[in-house]
Amino acid sequence: MQIAAAQDGSISGKVTDKKGMPIPGVNIVLKGTKISTQTDFDGQFKIDASKGQTLVVSYVSYSTVEVPASNGMKIELTETQNELEAVLVVGYGTQSKKNLTDNIARVTAKDIQQIPVSNMQNALVGKLAGVQVTQTNGKVEGGINIRVRGAASISAGTQPLYVLDGIPLINDDESSNGAPTNPLLTLSTNEIESIDVLKDASSAAIYGARGANGVVLITTKKGKEGKGTFSINLSQGVSEATHKKKWLNAKQYVSLLQEAGRNVDDLESVEDELEFLSQGTDWRNGEIDTNWQDIALKTGYTTDADFSLSGGDSKTKYFFSGAYNNTVGIVDSNSLERLTGRTNVSHKVSDRFTAGMNLGFSRSVIDRVQDDNSFSTPMQSVAQAPISQARLADGTANPNTEYSNYLLAKDNTFWKTIMRRLTGKIYAELKLFNSLKFNSDFSYDFLSQTEDYWQGKNAPFMATDGAVFATSVNTENYVWSNYFTYDHTFAEKHSLNIVAGMEFNKYNRRYQDVNSIYFPNDDFQTVDGGAEVNEGHGSQTDYAFVSQFGRLNYSYQGKYLFKASVRRDGSSRFGKNEKFGVFPAFSAGWVVSQEEFLKDNPVLSYLKLKGSWGELGNAEIGNFASRQLYRPNPYNLKSGLTFDQAGNDNLTWEKSTQTDFGVELGFLNKISLEADYYQKDTDGLLFEVPLPISSGAQFINKNIGEIRSSGFEFTLNTKNIDTENFKWNTSFNITTNNSKVRSLPNNGADIITTYTINRVGENISSFYLVEYAGVDPENGDALFVKNTVNADGTLDKSTTNDYSEAKRIIAGNPFPTLMSGLTNTIFYKGIDFTFTFQGEWGASIYNSAGGYMSSAADYFDNQTADQLNRWQNPGDITDVPQARFGGSNGTQDSSRYLDKADFVRLRNLTIGYTLPKQTVSDMGMSSLRVYLTSVNLLTFTNYKGTDPEARRDDTGIGEDFYSAPPARTIALGVNINF
Repeated sequence: MQIAAAQDGSISGKVTDKKGMPIPGVNIVLKGTKISTQTDFDGQFKIDASKGQTLVVSYVSYSTVEVPASNGMKIELTETQNELEAVLVVGYGTQSKKNLTDNIARVTAKDIQQIPVSNMQNALVGKLAGVQVTQTNGKVEGGINIRVRGAASISAGTQPLYVLDGIPLINDDESSNGAPTNPLLTLSTNEIESIDVLKDASSAAIYGARGANGVVLITTKKGKEGKGTFSINLSQGVSEATHKKKWLNAKQYVSLLQEAGRNVDDLESVEDELEFLSQGTDWRNGEIDTNWQDIALKTGYTTDADFSLSGGDSKTKYFFSGAYNNTVGIVDSNSLERLTGRTNVSHKVSDRFTAGMNLGFSRSVIDRVQDDNSFSTPMQSVAQAPISQARLADGTANPNTEYSNYLLAKDNTFWKTIMRRLTGKIYAELKLFNSLKFNSDFSYDFLSQTEDYWQGKNAPFMATDGAVFATSVNTENYVWSNYFTYDHTFAEKHSLNIVAGMEFNKYNRRYQDVNSIYFPNDDFQTVDGGAEVNEGHGSQTDYAFVSQFGRLNYSYQGKYLFKASVRRDGSSRFGKNEKFGVFPAFSAGWVVSQEEFLKDNPVLSYLKLKGSWGELGNAEIGNFASRQLYRPNPYNLKSGLTFDQAGNDNLTWEKSTQTDFGVELGFLNKISLEADYYQKDTDGLLFEVPLPISSGAQFINKNIGEIRSSGFEFTLNTKNIDTENFKWNTSFNITTNNSKVRSLPNNGADIITTYTINRVGENISSFYLVEYAGVDPENGDALFVKNTVNADGTLDKSTTNDYSEAKRIIAGNPFPTLMSGLTNTIFYKGIDFTFTFQGEWGASIYNSAGGYMSSAADYFDNQTADQLNRWQNPGDITDVPQARFGGSNGTQDSSRYLDKADFVRLRNLTIGYTLPKQTVSDMGMSSLRVYLTSVNLLTFTNYKGTDPEARRDDTGIGEDFYSAPPARTIALGVNINF
């Protein structure tokens, strides 16, 4: 390679990696000055410098080097396994990981791109310590629960704050059909550069009253100086259910029902119903044997296509992208089609002034089915008798089934949801002095959603010759941020970074719905086709935040680190006496490996101790929880108002105090370990406290109650093999978490729901059930543990066949106490191979449909295959009671239907091949890669239900109720770069 010589006070050269490949976008600074430049697309640079002066050369994921300028130079950068030089997004700025005293987890584009999932949150699973990502079930629009370091609330919101390029994203579930939608599926992974999760209080306190559940900072891709690049990614995949339950076939079903009828001397009425369900077919010999599960769960397909164009020069940088996703779900009649586009442009108007714009748009069309608790949803069809035909000879859905045939809904209804999202940001940066700059950002997020639910004349339960229900909701959120940043190094030892500013945030929501009935025929499928608009609703709401914030980072010789931050938030949501709150945080770090006694140690290459403390808030308590409210109460066509809610002028946000202690270790420049202990105490939980009847209201909202989440996090990164042709890297993380209730309202009284309890000293929302004790081998009765209190205070552990004699106990935890992820990345010449295993332990799932589907023929619902193990003769040892039709023999709510949900899953696996550079160069390309990738390929579990990640979507915590399993997807794709 030829290197240009220094002429006229300038130095030219080239920056490459260890393979000699040029690296574009490398930052090169003349040490001790503000003179800097970047390498172009070919790795070339030119900088005003003289021979002998020092150049500081840095690039993300590569070691920073200092080299003397010379008349001819070639600079080689080495990738860093621990990525200490990586620049992380920290809110209103960035910070290098080596100077970080916070706890921030990060994934980059290379970690999540080309994973065939319809939402970006699912691409995070198993990648981040302390972050649990759970999709509700296998529906394409299914809600997503992300818990950062466990649950931080019982009654208020538990989801983190999402911030896209500085824009707080709207994440409201606006579904009207009982099952949640995920508004963040409007984002495409192809536009994301990195995702940083702020886990501890020190990192999240800059977001004040909204940071208690963690903050997820999403950064989109931007153009870089150098030659323009054009990239295309195409993939096609096929999906199926991760697991299917085993059900009785027609002969087994008939035999079990007949036995259940005989056992209660009611065989005649049972057989009469079997005759009806078979509709004249030979049910005794299994003429009809319908597999309803195979009808409900289909083979799905995914199609992804995206492109991006980026580049720029020293003044203007640009990035344009577009993406198309079409996902046909594994649940019948459930699909998603999404279009997204993004434009990011920045322009350096002068040496002191830079302006830019980010703009994103998406349109998502979702064909939906009803929630899990609806008979017209596909997954509940498994309750139908296998002797019933799904369709008649003419192809129409059979109307004479035990329950409503969901195929009637498929043929005669649709539920279509359309989400349109626009995110935008215009920003300006003015450099007032070399060390001081001013930023002004105006951000806007607009989410518009429409829903159309059409039911034709032959729809289930139809009594009005058709009906149409239509909703429209527009939500918008705009934020104006103004802040100063001071960044200076004194005497090459003292580094100081200060951020101070203010922010105004306004949110608006407008909702309308209308219902129309009596249609002339099924060709009319909109509101105006009905003869009567019989119902309509509308509402409008808003809230505002006004905030001031500041942050100070100090470093001495890169060894002693200190950070302090504070945010003052005022919100319209809270009582008039508690409008404003102050949220401080402090952290410190000591880079021990920079001390003389460890510096240049050949074994211990890095050691940092750190700790943090801070206070955060949870403002997700609704807009009017503090207000005295009245509701419309018309009578006889006269308007009127009724007192509805008592006000509380002292109501405020839930407060979370967090403490974190951690250590970061590096060995031989090949192994890095990060370990942390955290404790998160949430106080002032929001609860509805009952009021006397004489008050006129049922309850008043108060801040009463406290919970604690604590645990350990470990992240281990290793560079196992690092040669020119073969590289093998491993990343492993493991997290423990315990979330306990510490105090509750009404003097600590238990808060009990159908299946769960919140009790002081116990896990949040613990399962609270009667304890199942198996089957009496003499008579086949279901047995339960009494768990009544003896005179000496102990529990009576004797059993009874009388369910009413047994008391409920805490039987399980809906949240995992141990989570782990393991990712291996291997490169061999042109082949790349990556896989991630993810596991969870300690959680249980309650099958609230168990009393119907696993009841030994208590009714005509089809049964799971394990009911064939029922008790039949004295002396039989089994945990399935005797089949008794209508006898409720063990079908009551109990721990019988509670099961451990521990699992290990091969979350994703990708193998790719990049063609030789010369081969693709001859085709006019810069690179071409083909790949095969998969999601949820293998699952290892003893869980007896459908899948350990299938939860009911209409209500409840940790429940399964005819819930769809996740999809197993395998996709083939190609990446092309020009």
